[in-house]
Amino acid sequence: MRLSVVIVNYNVRAFLEQALLSVRKAMQGIDGEVWVVDNNSVDDSVRMVQEKFPEVRLLANKVNPGFAVANNQAIRESRGEFVLLLNPDTLVEEDTFRQCLAFMDAHPDAGALGVRLIDGSGKYLPESKRGFPSPWVAFCKTVGLSALFPKSKLFNGYYLGHLPETETHPVDVLAGCFMFMRRTALDQAGLLDEAFFMYGEDIDLSYRIIQAGYQNYYFPGTQIIHYKGESTKKGSLNYVRTFYQAMIIFTRKHFRGRRAGLFIRMLQAAIWLRAGLTLLKNIGQNLWLPLADAALLFGGLVFLKDFWANYYYHDPHYFKSPVLRVNFPLYTAVWLLLIWLNGGYDQRYDLRRLLRGLGLGTLLLAAIYGFLDMEYRPSRAVLLLGAAWAALSLTGLRAVLHFAEFRNFRIGRERVKNLIIVGSADESQRVLSLLNQAGVAKNFVGTVTPGAADPEPAQAPGEAGAAGQPTLGDAALDEVVRIFRVDEIIFCSKDIRAQDILAWMTRLGPAVSYKIVPEESLSIIGSSSKNEPGELYTIDIRYNIAQPGQRRNKRVLDVGVCLLLLPTLPLWLFFPEKRKAFARHWWAVLTARRTWVGYVPNSQNNSLPRLKPGVLSPLSRLQDLQLTEQTIARLNFLYAKDWNVWKDLELILISAPDSPAKAPLP
Repeated sequence: MRLSVVIVNYNVRAFLEQALLSVRKAMQGIDGEVWVVDNNSVDDSVRMVQEKFPEVRLLANKVNPGFAVANNQAIRESRGEFVLLLNPDTLVEEDTFRQCLAFMDAHPDAGALGVRLIDGSGKYLPESKRGFPSPWVAFCKTVGLSALFPKSKLFNGYYLGHLPETETHPVDVLAGCFMFMRRTALDQAGLLDEAFFMYGEDIDLSYRIIQAGYQNYYFPGTQIIHYKGESTKKGSLNYVRTFYQAMIIFTRKHFRGRRAGLFIRMLQAAIWLRAGLTLLKNIGQNLWLPLADAALLFGGLVFLKDFWANYYYHDPHYFKSPVLRVNFPLYTAVWLLLIWLNGGYDQRYDLRRLLRGLGLGTLLLAAIYGFLDMEYRPSRAVLLLGAAWAALSLTGLRAVLHFAEFRNFRIGRERVKNLIIVGSADESQRVLSLLNQAGVAKNFVGTVTPGAADPEPAQAPGEAGAAGQPTLGDAALDEVVRIFRVDEIIFCSKDIRAQDILAWMTRLGPAVSYKIVPEESLSIIGSSSKNEPGELYTIDIRYNIAQPGQRRNKRVLDVGVCLLLLPTLPLWLFFPEKRKAFARHWWAVLTARRTWVGYVPNSQNNSLPRLKPGVLSPLSRLQDLQLTEQTIARLNFLYAKDWNVWKDLELILISAPDSPAKAPLP
């Protein structure tokens, strides 16, 4: 057997499906096998592989043992003369495997091979070829010198920036998303080191292959897409910690003496430095708009105070100091809280959410105002004027931000992107149906036929559209993009070869957004950045409980119920044992280790959005009934899909002590 392809999957079902379809085409005419090792995914990946890819050898782990362990599981059972480690968030060209086999046959000194990688926007990924992370190389990367001097041999040794990306070169390190290895080299170097959970194992294995007497090669004769953001999540603290800890493991394994100690201390310092920078960046991204809003609100209130004191009371010193110390911070905090609760910071240009939050905040402040001591009730007029200022100023701020980002003031009415579909009329019609079912708003320009999408065009005649669908005939793809100002292209992989898709992505560049619809798939896949998760247009079930705003509302409800119960906690001691569940679980809910309402325990819950264990469940009112697992699974499914605050509140009230309904689950 010539080739064994090994793919480790963890919760990227749609990307895995596309990768396996491309692998199926690339394996045609090759004596080989394909292995998928699933690390306890909860997104139905295993069933998808079983149903759609019966030829694949599947290993389904019940836990997530890590990337290295999972790859080794399949490598030990595989039989190919060559072994390819391939990420699930990739797409290979039809001739990728044949090109790699031919290169390895022509270069017996080659122990491993990597190819040219591009991201989902068509941009070259510099990690296609890398140098060993020596202390100097690691220092340059950590402090940013490699980014400042990307073509420098001295400062960018990590990505070997001085070597042209279009030429074949011996290199030190290959990317773990595509490592094409000779079995004999792997036998001598050993399998992946299982001390690495994720990251670093590719560096370690590349190093050991060279130590075994073989050479690693970067080969740009073929290229693949790597939707890198789907697996790296580089904006997270967990990524920083895991990546640099992997580098420390590598250093302790391969360096000795003072050099190793210095390198480890430098990496430990880098962990804290990068973690601090990442934390500040994440905080800044989340808080800059609320902080700007707070400054506008507070500054406006101070101006209105002075204006109203002079205009109405004719006394510039009428308002006393508690206004600045108590009232204005309270007004600002309540308005920001209500904007946040209404999702005004989830969708910054949704004026409806913004104004609804301000309106509810004003009503709440009016109610609070009446309960304040006279010393803290300076003027209802200032509160109302402040509310008007809040609406005008925050709307104006978003208008300015919208103009800076989109160069127009159509806030809340972003321009619908121009979309073309490249494929046959039947596939184009199927894609349009998927877009409609997924609720994606696009300005569909038309369909480009497969012949016109050939980057070396021998153009085909135009093809009749389906059901009145506009067809752009035999116009070349780049001409269509320019003439119609196309923002997004969806390629139908059933009709367009992967190598043509990649060629067009590279040729047109990142100014256009690209997506691919795999054959017979219900998902349309793409990614605009190597540092962001992939984008999916899919008609899969959308669970309310998985939406950020709804999860926030659920947590607010949990805390709110805890605070309401706080004064009554001593009274719960007088209720029967089962009724004491509220008191027993109060602290666990307040500290986010439990939630007041969760799923009924069931083996099928892994396919649903994750929730903390619940004190109550949709079955709390039905405990006398004996239900099957299928019925319980359906109850949980409907709870997740249709969740809202009132459902939880109803279950909590029904289970209250004075209710005849059954008590909370223990």
